[in-house]
Amino acid sequence: MKTLRAGIHHIEFWVANLEASIFFYDMLFSIIGWRKLNEVSYSTGESEIYFKEVDEEIVRTLGPRHICYQAIKREVVDEVAEFLSSAKVKVIRGPIEMNHYSDEYYTIDFYDPNGFIIEVAYTPNVEM
Repeated sequence: MKTLRAGIHHIEFWVANLEASIFFYDMLFSIIGWRKLNEVSYSTGESEIYFKEVDEEIVRTLGPRHICYQAIKREVVDEVAEFLSSAKVKVIRGPIEMNHYSDEYYTIDFYDPNGFIIEVAYTPNVEM
């Protein structure tokens, strides 16, 4: 039996268009190092994210402002920026250094196909 650690086990995203979401996240997650588990879910080996298409009327709930994915090196943030540019995704900010968070904090924030705010950040000096 494997040893379990405290943490987030999974996140479920409710989306308006499953096909568009999967197309987008197939590309993004392949850049940032997540693997595809099946048609609708991805994993790091520690956490899982999966997507479910729902009627937009039930989605009008409060929730997280954004989700930040860890980049394992600075260049990954730049690769994400290139992907977003080629896919014509609306970028909120970045890539940009945010040294007021911590030294070498390098990030990009953008909207996914459902309007969720997503961040990919290289954070080598952030204490957790």
